[in-house]
Amino acid sequence: ASVLDEFYWLNKEDPNYSLCRATVSRGKDAHTDGKFNLSQKGAMEIMKLFMTRDEDLYDKTIEDVFDEEVFNSTFWLYWRTMFAFENWHSALEMKLYFQRFIHHIAGLPDFSALKFTKYNQYESLILPMQKYLEAAGVDFQFGTEVTNVIFEKEDGKKIAKAIECKVKGVEKGIMLTENDLVFVTNGSCTEGTIYGDQNHAPNGDAEVRTSGCWSLWRNIAVQDPAFGHPEKFCSDVAKTNWESATVTTLDDRILPYITDICKRDPKSGRVVTGGIVSCKDSSWLLSWTINRQGQFREQDKDKVCVWVYGLFTDVPGDFVKKPMRECTGKEITEEWLYHIGVPVEDIPELAEHSAVCVPTMMPYITAFFMPRRKGDRPDVIPDGCVNFAFLGQFAETPRDTVFTTEYSVRTAMEAVYGLLGVDRGVPEVWGSVYDIRELLDSSVKLMDGKSPLEIQLPGPLNALKKPLLHFIKGTVVEKVLRDHDVLKEGML
Repeated sequence: ASVLDEFYWLNKEDPNYSLCRATVSRGKDAHTDGKFNLSQKGAMEIMKLFMTRDEDLYDKTIEDVFDEEVFNSTFWLYWRTMFAFENWHSALEMKLYFQRFIHHIAGLPDFSALKFTKYNQYESLILPMQKYLEAAGVDFQFGTEVTNVIFEKEDGKKIAKAIECKVKGVEKGIMLTENDLVFVTNGSCTEGTIYGDQNHAPNGDAEVRTSGCWSLWRNIAVQDPAFGHPEKFCSDVAKTNWESATVTTLDDRILPYITDICKRDPKSGRVVTGGIVSCKDSSWLLSWTINRQGQFREQDKDKVCVWVYGLFTDVPGDFVKKPMRECTGKEITEEWLYHIGVPVEDIPELAEHSAVCVPTMMPYITAFFMPRRKGDRPDVIPDGCVNFAFLGQFAETPRDTVFTTEYSVRTAMEAVYGLLGVDRGVPEVWGSVYDIRELLDSSVKLMDGKSPLEIQLPGPLNALKKPLLHFIKGTVVEKVLRDHDVLKEGML
């Protein structure tokens, strides 16, 4: 069986969906009934963004295009916690995301649109690929840090001539010819990750940790404007960080509180939470999830591995009166236990003896969401390059949205096919943004079942609705509108 076969069979036999998307008041269901609770004005703001040209959103933030009508809605709670968008992130990226996933709007409240691998993504996707490539003769060289790629320009061509690197700390150079192909991942959302443990916070000077992929991209970018502008993404870690943690249970004492919320047995081996459960009233905006157990192939079958993350790392918690970034694993566990309803008097003892937590602070985890404009991300194959290409989340391709596995795969396809002259097309994303049926359906879902035709348009435009509707009576347009609940009884 292929990786795809395993993925398909698993999700067909055990489809994903959530029975509790969010909680309030320490573990009580937030009555997430599938509604977005957007006002008419808020829905119009989203539709306006959907229609805005890319170039009109350059360097703008989400706060520039939305106001409290959107930010106070359940839609924004779902959206920001699922995709990790903050108010100060890119309005352009928000728009691209909305267009990319417009056909999944109905599945946003209960995560029925999501599919998960059997184990963690490393063991389910990356490790099989690595083993396949090693068997094919690929040489993976670890203990190596590439610090620069040196270019020369000849007759309009940009040629990578040398790689500068450190092998086990020793400076080394690799000379290149036009026939050597260099593929570089520029920038990384996990660069500079700082790990803590049960008794230590993930402390460290995250402000200046721009080593690895970021330093490499900076050194490449100074050689040519076509190589992008890394400073747009990695210069403000206060706006690009959040913190996550794994909490592994050591006995069964915490499990009843989990079961009360997700309504499923965490040890069943089947879908548990079905995606993140967001603690709506958490100061850290804490969310947590339990995927099918065991999440790791070598995981003890009697233990449950929980993934927790907080979007706001610099504000005091509700039980632990410290910012998340200053908390030990035990303290993060205490805050999580508080929000899932564990009695306050039991929290310290359970956090100490019934779970172990590994926190990770990621300074650049949402760097790709920072406001940007054309040219800030370099093209996969920059103009004039004959033996060099960029890969990953900070290379520019119009085919997808960042923070997805597919984006990295598509940029790699473009890079390889382009430099090697392979006559194959890169698979396009599902074209829902151009499908009138998906657009109509999502518009009704976004408005909690109301028809967009019920929106009060400004001035004389409202008076034009009736004559226009009469014009489509008896046509296929009427049928399409009725099929998708846009045209309701009594409107014609």
